[in-house]
Amino acid sequence: MGIFEWLNNQLLKMEWLSNLVRLLVEKVFGLDTTERLGGSIHFFIYDVIKIFILLAVLIFTVSYIQSHFPPERTRKILGRFKGIWANTLGALLGTLTPFCSCSSIPLFIGFTNAGLPIGVTFSFLISSPLVDLASVLLLASIFNWKIALAYVLVGIVLAVLGGTLIGRLRLEKYIEPFVYNAGKAVEIDTPEMTARDRLSFARDQVIEIIKRVWLYILIGVGIGAAIHNWIPQEIISAVLGEENAFSVLIATAVGVPMYADIFGTLPIAEALVARGVGIGTVLSFMMAVTALSLPSMILLKKVVKTKLLLIFAGIVVAGILIIGYAFNALGFLFI
Repeated sequence: MGIFEWLNNQLLKMEWLSNLVRLLVEKVFGLDTTERLGGSIHFFIYDVIKIFILLAVLIFTVSYIQSHFPPERTRKILGRFKGIWANTLGALLGTLTPFCSCSSIPLFIGFTNAGLPIGVTFSFLISSPLVDLASVLLLASIFNWKIALAYVLVGIVLAVLGGTLIGRLRLEKYIEPFVYNAGKAVEIDTPEMTARDRLSFARDQVIEIIKRVWLYILIGVGIGAAIHNWIPQEIISAVLGEENAFSVLIATAVGVPMYADIFGTLPIAEALVARGVGIGTVLSFMMAVTALSLPSMILLKKVVKTKLLLIFAGIVVAGILIIGYAFNALGFLFI
């Protein structure tokens, strides 16, 4: 075993934690982890602890980086670029914001009001909840680096292409007038943060985000444990197996009404892959939950008109379906 593989297994996959939890379940609880109940308890305890450890470390690191990009500075940076380069930068900056889709919308309003092109703001809106730096390591901790990097890449591509298409359609008139009239953009010299300020900001972000997502993580891990140990393989294969031509469509449709972020969907994705569901189907589910959750669509409806909302949702859904079926067809590359 190479040093990289060992570090990946111990630091990201936390095999040491899995072994400790297995000892706890078998020696203290007196349960067999190869059976349903013991396996479910092991899955739940191990995944909850692992996700919260990784989440705290990663959000702290990402937030420290993000402290260098306050909204005003981000707006200035984006304003220097035009065309697809602006969309690409908008999508990349979205990866630096560890926000869910709902909390990204106020920034979307601010960017639009500040005069940034609509396509660039939509590239940011798609990318921000869909992909972040933390998702790379979290995905690698559960799957592998090929899948993690591929997910991030296709997420950024979807954000760039989706935002570019919306910009080319010139749909500015379908944004609610109050977004433009919410106040004139004012040039503000943002006080430079000290190293201590940045550390405090990162710590506060960890606390705030964990408070916001802890329940979704517990629910996601609970669902993952049920899928992993209790739902018969035949049912999962019939509904979401690669032999079902509609599996990607079903996974996308199931994901849209849910409200969570990538941290809450990962345990479910982990369990689905372990039960033989295609990687494209799983990624489609994750993308639908994070980018097109019903609550975020309701909130977005308050700032854009129905036509623009439907076009936005249609573009993202089409992109998710294409990505899902492509990954299923090329799944052998990610084993």
